[in-house]
Amino acid sequence: MKRTETVIVGGGQAGLATSYYLTQQGREHVVLEQAAQPGNAWRNGRWDSFTLVTPNWALMMPGATYDGPDRDGFMPRDEVVAYFERYAQQFNLPVQYNTSVISVEPMDARGYQVQTTDGTFEADNVVIATGFEQSPRIPAFAAAISPDITQIHSSAYRNPESLPAGAVLVVGSAQSGSQIAEELYQSGRQVFLSTGSAGRAPRHYRGKDVFEWLYIVGFFDIPGDKFPIPLDHFAAPHLSGKNGGHTLSLHQFARDGVTLLGHLRGAAKDKVLLAPDLHENLAKADGFEAMAQKMIDGYIQAKGLDLPPEDLPQLRDGYEQPIIEELDLKAADINTIIWATGYNFDYGLVKLPVLDQNGIPIQTRGVTGHPGLYFVGMPFMPSLKTGTLAGVGEAARHVASSIVEAYAYR
Repeated sequence: MKRTETVIVGGGQAGLATSYYLTQQGREHVVLEQAAQPGNAWRNGRWDSFTLVTPNWALMMPGATYDGPDRDGFMPRDEVVAYFERYAQQFNLPVQYNTSVISVEPMDARGYQVQTTDGTFEADNVVIATGFEQSPRIPAFAAAISPDITQIHSSAYRNPESLPAGAVLVVGSAQSGSQIAEELYQSGRQVFLSTGSAGRAPRHYRGKDVFEWLYIVGFFDIPGDKFPIPLDHFAAPHLSGKNGGHTLSLHQFARDGVTLLGHLRGAAKDKVLLAPDLHENLAKADGFEAMAQKMIDGYIQAKGLDLPPEDLPQLRDGYEQPIIEELDLKAADINTIIWATGYNFDYGLVKLPVLDQNGIPIQTRGVTGHPGLYFVGMPFMPSLKTGTLAGVGEAARHVASSIVEAYAYR
């Protein structure tokens, strides 16, 4: 039995940020990470040409905010991985690798028992920093698709050359799906894209990157209960940081030869069934851009900023595509399906009544009603920012401060 004040479960950005603050305060703790190195989600869950979709300046990990020469650039995958490796080393964070947490249970007295693949820990506090991406989400009906069709989740995609010859069906049009679809069709592949409700945002608008504008106007600080889009329908808008960053538009995809589809609703052998909601999905993408534009324009006007107006392209090509409700994969020469359908989250390792009916932690800014149990690094705790590189440090500071302050009253 190993004893420590605090166990942090997860050595990604949230766990490392929390460890940084506890280290600065001299509080005893250990970070348990199941992978062999830090930054595993960036290392193994992203394709070869991946870059951040947020500008480099938004990398705000505590103690190591980006200060390089390319403030408005977009860091590629390998640089992101190297950054987290340096981060753990620079601050001498107590990370124990190759250790998976099996369960977190309350002890009869104060504190928690943490069962791991490397023995059991006793701790006064446990911080769950595993994020929202525990396992790839693939619909059950995928099992009914012919075994002749290669199926992979977007987390396993690496490059066009790694896929079988032929056309590709990409399912999902949020950030990963839209970026992968663009890379595939630009490499010469015929692409079919099953769209969802993700919005579109202009990469640049009225002199700034759109992320910087939305950060300034407070979009990322809107609490979940006041967020303008239902949380169960929100998906990160499609954007790209590749080649210096650019706007992704489903209408441009259609103009470039991509076949746009509604969302998948079933499959059997060589056929997939599609909802007739392509135009509705396009309207949602267009609507998000209009909402972002309105927020930014309103801020500029309210602050009296002397910035020239800008008209965004008003493409409509996607609406000209026919509505397809059944697609024959073989007839379309589709040999690969990429499921860019996001991830499932699972906090079942916490053996306490701390989750709501949707499996989401019940907490206030990461602090639960169970003394010593915390969550950090997830979006909408309380705002979208707490799940981003720009806001994870702020969330981690609050959780670490809550831990430190609790000892003052013991």
